[in-house]
Amino acid sequence: MRLSLLILLAVFFSTSQGNAGEKDKPLRVCLVSGSVEYNSDDTLPILQKHLETKHRMQCSRAFRKTDKDLPGLENLDSCDVMVLFTRRLTIDGEQLERVKKFALSGKPIVGIRTASHAFQKWLDLDKLILGGNYKGHFGEGPLCKVAIVDKQKDHPILKGVKPFESKGSLYKNTGVASDVTILLEGSIPGHTEPIAWTRETKGGRVFYTSLGHPADFAEPDFVRLLTNAIYWTTKRTHP
Repeated sequence: MRLSLLILLAVFFSTSQGNAGEKDKPLRVCLVSGSVEYNSDDTLPILQKHLETKHRMQCSRAFRKTDKDLPGLENLDSCDVMVLFTRRLTIDGEQLERVKKFALSGKPIVGIRTASHAFQKWLDLDKLILGGNYKGHFGEGPLCKVAIVDKQKDHPILKGVKPFESKGSLYKNTGVASDVTILLEGSIPGHTEPIAWTRETKGGRVFYTSLGHPADFAEPDFVRLLTNAIYWTTKRTHP
């Protein structure tokens, strides 16, 4: 009886230590870039610098070479979370299958702006995984006022995030999936739309925001939002 108890305690201790060790490892973030319209090749490195200097994260890259070629996607095999910021890339074959395998297996995803139409040959990513309903956007011009949904103000992703204004045109996403949790709304005169939400799909956590104009990356509250989202989707505790 005593021997059995000791064995059980040893198994429990080793398992606990293993889980703790995993949590202590730096988060591995794969930055997937290919949104030429919004200069993602310039803005994601800004996020990378923040994550690697201010947080215990290690970033790998899969950056667009051409619309049909997105090298570096093998990094999805070993990362903890994918940060997706591409626009209508026409990859197919092995590259597209890598993305599908990652997304459909319930791995953590943080989607930025054009991630709602990230891949022209897999537009179902928006509704199937992100829970969105992208229907274009309103015209350029008025600043988008970013507001926190009051009943979600205590959500971990919103910790330390304050309302701000974005230069990016407001995306049309009325009719998002019923199982998303809307965190932020954006408004211009006469229109209000959901602009950031979470979802648990395929057993994993997803965050999406239609923010992501180049100027947003100079906004501390936006960078904090993305950082918090990476922690939340990976079920890590923000230090």
